[in-house]
Order: sequence, then C-alpha cells, then structure tokens
Amino acid sequence: MKQVRLSLLLLLTLVLVSCGTDSHHFEIDGRLINLNQGEFYVYSPDGGINGIDTIKVEGGRFAYEIACEQPCVLVIVFPNFSQQPVFAAPGKQVNIRGDASHLKELEVKGTKDNELMTKFRQQVAGASPPEMRKYADQFVKDYPDSPVSPYLVNQYFVQAARPDYAKALQLLTLMTASQPKNGLLNRLLPGVRQMKDATFSGKLKDFYTTDIKGRPVSGANLRAARFAVINVWASWSYESMDIQRQLKEFQRKSHGSLQVLSINVDATVKKCRETQEIDSITWPTVCDGRMFDGKLVRQLGLTSIPDNIVLKNGNVIAHGLSPQEMREKLGQLIVTSSNH
Repeated sequence: MKQVRLSLLLLLTLVLVSCGTDSHHFEIDGRLINLNQGEFYVYSPDGGINGIDTIKVEGGRFAYEIACEQPCVLVIVFPNFSQQPVFAAPGKQVNIRGDASHLKELEVKGTKDNELMTKFRQQVAGASPPEMRKYADQFVKDYPDSPVSPYLVNQYFVQAARPDYAKALQLLTLMTASQPKNGLLNRLLPGVRQMKDATFSGKLKDFYTTDIKGRPVSGANLRAARFAVINVWASWSYESMDIQRQLKEFQRKSHGSLQVLSINVDATVKKCRETQEIDSITWPTVCDGRMFDGKLVRQLGLTSIPDNIVLKNGNVIAHGLSPQEMREKLGQLIVTSSNH
C-alpha cells in the first residue's frame, strides 16, 4: 500500500511539473485566427533577452519560452510592424488570443500586469492622442508598482510625436520607490532627465566614436554642417527605415549641405551591414550590437525607435520626428534654402 501511495505521489508530481512553468522560466502560449503560418520578432527594451528572437507560427498557434530570473518586458513585433508588449515574470505563463486581422485587439491573460495592459489597450482604442496620454497618466498614478507603468510612460510621453519629458520624469520618479529594480524604469530615467534639462535646444553635445567601417565620427563634424540629422533605426522598424530612405533622398537634393549620422539598434552588426548594402547607405552608421544599451545612443539620450535629432548650423532644432514630420522639416530646410 505504501508503494502504491508513493507511486501515485510521484505520478502526480510529474503531472504537475509537466503542466506548469518552473520558477526560472516564462512561457507564452498563443493562438491567432486568420493566420496559419508566419513568424514574429521579439525583443526586450530592458535586457530580458539579448538581441532579437523569432517566434514561429504554425497552424495559427505559437509558443515561446525564455529563461527568466526577474521580471522584464518582451515586445512582439508583428509582420505589419504593430507591437504587443508582454510582461514576463519568473514561473509565469500567459495566453495570447486574438484575430490576426485585428492585432490591436489581442488579449493577453495569465498575470495581473498583462491583464491590466489588455484593459488599458481596450480603454484607449479609438481615443485621441490627448485622451491616451490622460489615461496613461492616470494608470501610472493608480498602479505605480506595475511594470506596465514605465512602458506606458515610454510610449505616450517619451516616444510621442511631441514628447513631454517633464511629465515623463514626474511619472518615472513617482515609480522609483515602488520599483527600484525595474530595468526599463532605470534605463529611461537618465535619458529623460537629460532630455528635460536640454529641452533639445542649444548646441549638440560633444561625442567621439567610430562607425561600422572604423571611420571616426564626432559631434564636431555634425555641428560644422549647415544641416545634419542623427537617426536611430533598425531593420525591423518600418518607420525608421522610411526615415532612412527620406534622408537618402534629401541628402542628394542638398548637394552636400546635409550630413547624416545613423545609429543602428539591431542586435547584430551583420544585420546592420546587410541592410545598409541593400539600401546603398554610404553615410556613417554606428552599431555595436548592444541595441539601446549602446554608448552613443545612451549618451545622446535617444530612447526609442524611430528617434532622431535635427540640427541647423550646429543647433538642435527638432527631435523625435515622425516620417511625415521629417519630410516636412527637411523640405522646409533644404528645399527652401536651395531656392535662395
């Protein structure tokens, strides 16, 4: 009888272990309708995984597992370049369900933070940008201890077309007591403080580095140009690649008056080189494979993608422009100046 009990206990233990996630991993189980096969990219803005990973979809289902010793943020990039944050935690599993033709309506269930994010996405669906920022502001004040809050600050106050660094710093500071070890929070704070203090006016700060071909690059070179743009891009970001193509077009039209420096945040230098060759990019590009942990991107306080700084005679005149805003700004500066 004791042997039977022991066998049953062992069997029950094996069943429980096989059905659950151990305390050192995090799992995603997903199912989408209207998508039979495909693949997604996934990256982590706070270092939860190194570089960019791939999630395969077969028969509308997908699964993903990472080693996870502390909470982190995973961002899934879909083929249409929309993004879905997932808040990972050791020993947890989440389920993603939805329609591939309506990716903004995905539901992520399994942990409190992911369910809070799902509710927030439903709340802001159809809202105007000012309303979205209002909801994000209130969310942070209601849940200063949630890892969703730093993500929302980054999305709605830092990466916004019109960044509000004062509000971002206020909200991030509010969270520091509740989340002193949050990776994204600790990465955002230095850059946001710098942006708020600089208010993106005055001269570009000094820096010195080398591009992927070993050529020297400095802030002094850009300050000496009549017009200059520093652009942050990645091969998986459609908007940042759109800006790259615009810069190529306007550099040709400028007849040498526009200088460009690109900062690539792909996970490997190889991927950066391949994309540059395809697009015939010849201006300096800085890439060290460290994504947003790269020295220059952090030194300049550039925290999102796409992101950029526009200079005129060495003075910073714009920052964080969308593709449409970049086209308008460069058209105003370069095309107008060439007609005089």
